[in-house]
Amino acid sequence: MELVAGCYEQVLFGFAVRPEPAASGDHEQKWTSVADFTHHAHTASLSAVAVNSRFVVTGSKDETIHIYDMKKKVDHGALVHHNGTITCLKFHGNRHLISGAEDGLICVWDAKKWECLKSIKAHKGHVTFLSVHPSGKLALSVGTDRTLRTWNLVEGRSAFIKNIKQNAHIVEWSPRGEKYVVVILNKIDVYQLDTASVSGTVTNEKRVSSVTFLSESVLAVAGDEEVVRFFDCDSLTRLCEFKAHDNRIKDMFSFEIPEHHVIVTASSDGFIKMWKLKEDKRVPPSLLCEVKTNARLTCLGVWLDRATDTKESLPPAAEPSLVSKEESQINKKEAGNLVQEEERQSKPNMKKCDLTDDSNKPTKGNSLVSTKKRKTVEMLEKKKRKKKKIGVIQ
Repeated sequence: MELVAGCYEQVLFGFAVRPEPAASGDHEQKWTSVADFTHHAHTASLSAVAVNSRFVVTGSKDETIHIYDMKKKVDHGALVHHNGTITCLKFHGNRHLISGAEDGLICVWDAKKWECLKSIKAHKGHVTFLSVHPSGKLALSVGTDRTLRTWNLVEGRSAFIKNIKQNAHIVEWSPRGEKYVVVILNKIDVYQLDTASVSGTVTNEKRVSSVTFLSESVLAVAGDEEVVRFFDCDSLTRLCEFKAHDNRIKDMFSFEIPEHHVIVTASSDGFIKMWKLKEDKRVPPSLLCEVKTNARLTCLGVWLDRATDTKESLPPAAEPSLVSKEESQINKKEAGNLVQEEERQSKPNMKKCDLTDDSNKPTKGNSLVSTKKRKTVEMLEKKKRKKKKIGVIQ
């Protein structure tokens, strides 16, 4: 198991963690961490990280996505499709990566061939966050155009658009996909899938920076402060809170391994901390281990070696892939009410596309680029953009 974290200093850190043999009389087992690697591939601060069973991918303000092979511990190249800061990266199983950026695009990548299967103009402004439904059929995204958008990933098109009063910066499905949360500043709206309406709202004391579901109803919330709070999304009550760091918390990640349900936190104070969750979420978790990076951390992931018996809390361990056209009809019970409840708006003009169809040819320049070639590609693309601007001015 490895904790991976990105930072403002353009570095990706990797720390191997393992349990220590329990000493006699000790009630709590401790874990040790060992620095495993530092990867300096980006030319600007890291903004997003995602992990599957083989790779860690990182997004940056340098507009690139870098791929790191965790098995071989080598750089695997870069993806250079976006023209803007990469804001969010999500794997769905081991076959697909979905990226969002400040250029308003959401891209679906084949995580085997590293080809762009679909590029969607998702928002008029930036894409600030996205989340894939556990079934792989739907995704939600929020952006700076004050909309919450639902995407049919089977067809590669917009399902519907909901206008919201302010710009949301986080959206997240629950583990079973029966509810989702939308975060605006310090307010967390809980939506039910079957009604597509807000069932309740919980309020954090400071602006929310990260959320992660610990179960179908329990949500961990961190913000621009040192404290993590657990909320019950059904009763809308605060279950507990605990001081996790000495500075604001930037990201969290939760997962399950035998005998442990774990939440990991990363902070601007430079620490990554692993906590063991109690069965009763009203009881604060206990610290398993901590790592000092001496960097201003921005994003976090956990690489779980699939050779061991491990299970991620979110997304679930089951890996239903983005479905084929034969299964392309979204469950009516699941999506019917959503369509009825939301006001349909004009949809982006996109051709229907099965995102799992490997025959889709990637757009020129969207395939994997080696690290050595990346800077040359970036320079050429910038020159092209400058020429376009000059042409418009003339």
